[in-house]
Amino acid sequence: MAVQALYYSERDGLEMALKNADKMLFSSKAQADARDRILELSEEVSLFLQKRVEGLSEELAEKCALAIAEEKDLFAKALKKPEVLNQPVENSAD
Repeated sequence: MAVQALYYSERDGLEMALKNADKMLFSSKAQADARDRILELSEEVSLFLQKRVEGLSEELAEKCALAIAEEKDLFAKALKKPEVLNQPVENSAD
């Protein structure tokens, strides 16, 4: 029987990682660290949104912030070319 180490971000927590293993459990520490950086960015963006958008609930701010953090590379491109935000996603499986 082989043994395999799995990693997760402590910000997600073990219980949440196990419930969403396909997105939150990783075979390398580097991948888990990358997830942790996304969650760290998400927390900061959430706080920013709550301060800047009057009436925005904490839950909605967190959902928006996570979406932005998960697509940070796309947003970085959009700073130069805004229309990339709404272009169809290319499917690399074809």
